[in-house]
Amino acid sequence: MAKKKTVLWEWVESILIAFVLAMVIRTFVIQAFKIPTGSMRMTLIEGDAILVNKFLYGAKIPFIDHRLPAIRQPKRGDVVVFIFPGDTKKDFIKRLVGVEGDSVEIINGTIYVNDKPVIEAGFNSNYYYNRGDFGEAGKKIVVPKDSYFVLGDNSASSQDSRYWGFVPKSNMLGKAILIYWPLNRIRLIK
Repeated sequence: MAKKKTVLWEWVESILIAFVLAMVIRTFVIQAFKIPTGSMRMTLIEGDAILVNKFLYGAKIPFIDHRLPAIRQPKRGDVVVFIFPGDTKKDFIKRLVGVEGDSVEIINGTIYVNDKPVIEAGFNSNYYYNRGDFGEAGKKIVVPKDSYFVLGDNSASSQDSRYWGFVPKSNMLGKAILIYWPLNRIRLIK
């Protein structure tokens, strides 16, 4: 009987260690997400399973209002996952357009940041519509301190900063880095 308890305990111990390691990795390093909508088409489509690097921007420490040190800050063009400011139970994914202090305006489908058109990869092939309170034609928005302005790549069907405003820095979860499913869509996210 003692032998069976030892074997059973070894199994339980192995499962517990695996669970703790998985939770540490998911909380602080990398997390899987599934894309539910077409707001990021064609970069990401419905059903894509992605990996998000949480370590890069400094992962949030659960139950306290602190973060691990960041490797770097989010920058324009990053595809980011964040806690939706309107409902903290939802995570959103969008492309980061403006960081604190940037002025953002949409003119004839082109994003202008600090009065210059953004022609970087990820932006120049998309048409951005003037919609919402923060995306009206002729309206220049200045991103407040510790905040970000984000847009979906599929501007025609994206609820983004044009409608609900800015993403607080504290809501940032991480940078989307890889599509891992389905197999025919495996690629780095740019």
